Amino acid sequence: MVIQLPKDETLHPKTQPHNFFIWGATMSGKSYFASFFPHPLVLNTDGNSEQGTAPSIQIRNIRNQDGSLKQSAIQQLDDVVTALQATDNTFQTLIVDVIDDICVMIEQAICLDNNVQALSDIPYGKGYAMFNTVLQQFVMDLKALPMNVIYISRELAITDEQTGSTEFKPSLKTKYYNIVNGNCDLVIHTQKFGKDNYTRTITDRRTKYQEENITDARIKKLLKSCDGMFD
Repeated sequence: MVIQLPKDETLHPKTQPHNFFIWGATMSGKSYFASFFPHPLVLNTDGNSEQGTAPSIQIRNIRNQDGSLKQSAIQQLDDVVTALQATDNTFQTLIVDVIDDICVMIEQAICLDNNVQALSDIPYGKGYAMFNTVLQQFVMDLKALPMNVIYISRELAITDEQTGSTEFKPSLKTKYYNIVNGNCDLVIHTQKFGKDNYTRTITDRRTKYQEENITDARIKKLLKSCDGMFD
């Protein structure tokens, strides 16, 4: 097969975001905000799928009576991606709620498969290598899907004992956050003040997006509610 090279010319793409990372404290409106994206399917990890309005799949590791792995979260995730790739469906948004738990489940599945307590117990760093491979493949597979992808993460508050100032950041471990965020277009921080005052703020973005380039009216309306989205 002969590869057809593209024409040597400057392109002017009209970019729009499809991959999102939403983080915030508990009850700050993360899942609620994500649920308004068009035709969502939720990969749920915290057992509260019955409280949501969107169809969901519960992701978890299940053990046999002898402690061995009966159902692997890794295989579940792979099966979901395969189903979304191979079958016709009407879902337009996939929500991973929450990505922190998915990472823990991947670690747990690898440890159970290798009869160890921690990834560090697998010789020659193979445990960490297996984890990175699984997570990177999962994120890349989701990015390749013709749909919106939303990763939800909790919030971590870090207080400086000397100054008393508090810094807020996603609770997802930095090394895992870099893998996920490296494949996202927008990072959105949700916050709740008082009883019913909710805010959403863009804390990172791949490029400067233009409102007129967002073709989906619902997504445009949702993003317009985020501070710092459009200048």
